[in-house]
Amino acid sequence: MQINQDNLKIFTTIAGFFVLLSYVYGVWKAPDRTALWGGIEGGLLKFSVVFMFVAAAGYLIMWYSVLFQMSAEDFENLRWTFSQKSGSGINMLAVAFVLFLIPSMLWLESTSFHLRTDYSWTPILVIGILMLVSIGNVLFIMLGLTAHSDGNPQGLMIAIGGFMISVQCIINDLIIWSWKFPWQ
Repeated sequence: MQINQDNLKIFTTIAGFFVLLSYVYGVWKAPDRTALWGGIEGGLLKFSVVFMFVAAAGYLIMWYSVLFQMSAEDFENLRWTFSQKSGSGINMLAVAFVLFLIPSMLWLESTSFHLRTDYSWTPILVIGILMLVSIGNVLFIMLGLTAHSDGNPQGLMIAIGGFMISVQCIINDLIIWSWKFPWQ
């Protein structure tokens, strides 16, 4: 299948729906919903909840800017910070979306699996999933900053959206949540 703007819109819409569905399902079926928060409580919990909404807004800003406001030519000119224009920017964007969305669907279920079992490898699974989400997030930021430096008018909005997402995904989830979670 050819990766193009329309296919990426369809993929991200369906995958985004499944991310939300995985959270609703995961929270609904959890025997102890507070256990999913791990060691996050008090002011840190409030901070995390606020930045969940900031991250959602950032994702929508980034998603709309890149998929609905960029031209086909702009897509092809997307590049990583460390690379030259190759005409395959849409592929780079697809990689970022796949790394961000598919692991996001699996994070809550992997956490529930860890809480239900006593396998020694489940913390690696959960943190590995959060790492993949974070890598996808960093790739969004890189694509946005590079697009901005290349003169693309949407680049700054893509980068801003990526930074808004990163507070939750990288700082709150990957770093703080993983550090405070009672892995025993």
